[in-house]
Amino acid sequence: MMTTVLELKQVTKTFGSGHKKVEALKETDFEAKRGELIAIIGPSGSGKSTFLTIVGGLLSPTSGEVILNGQNVTEMSEKQRSHIRLQEIGFILQASNLIPFLTVAKQMKLLDKVKKNNMTGDEIEQLYEDLGIGELRGKYPSDLSGGERQRVAIAKSLYSNPSILLADEPTASLDSDRAYEVMELLQRETKSKNTTSIVVTHDTRLISYCDKVYNMTDGVLKLYEENA
Repeated sequence: MMTTVLELKQVTKTFGSGHKKVEALKETDFEAKRGELIAIIGPSGSGKSTFLTIVGGLLSPTSGEVILNGQNVTEMSEKQRSHIRLQEIGFILQASNLIPFLTVAKQMKLLDKVKKNNMTGDEIEQLYEDLGIGELRGKYPSDLSGGERQRVAIAKSLYSNPSILLADEPTASLDSDRAYEVMELLQRETKSKNTTSIVVTHDTRLISYCDKVYNMTDGVLKLYEENA
């Protein structure tokens, strides 16, 4: 039986008030289990990023509850949420968010100082090979192309062995072949590590790699019609 990792119960998010009130996320129930790779598709401004930042504990919902590994994140202090983000959640953002004065290899080593149970030496070597970045380990972010920075950011997120991985357009700066390779990697890592991955993407060509696909429109999350 698959274990539930993430659960949203009647979660909403509203910005502003009065005539400026915007319902970015309407009442949402959602569940994700271990070993699942889930895609959320939809147009810009539909609420996908709001959903992802709430799931990641970066934004508090207006109402409802977010349960991660049995813990109610919405009841936590900011310090507690920061700890959860460090220990449990991996982020892959559109901007690579690499530290400019650290080489690729040292980006990983820095994580060893703040978190235990990261990948072993053999595992990171395999990850370097899978992402085609082994020859980049001594380079700085400024020496890398946009696609290379994104692949390093993906490696950095996977290196920490998160229980849930949240990816916002992780293939946006990659060509088609590399995008498919990255999705294959996310699929493989999700299954082999029995983790949970949620990918926000505009690219419907990538959804064939996913176990479930949801569509977000005007703040409403529904199962994608072709998978319903």
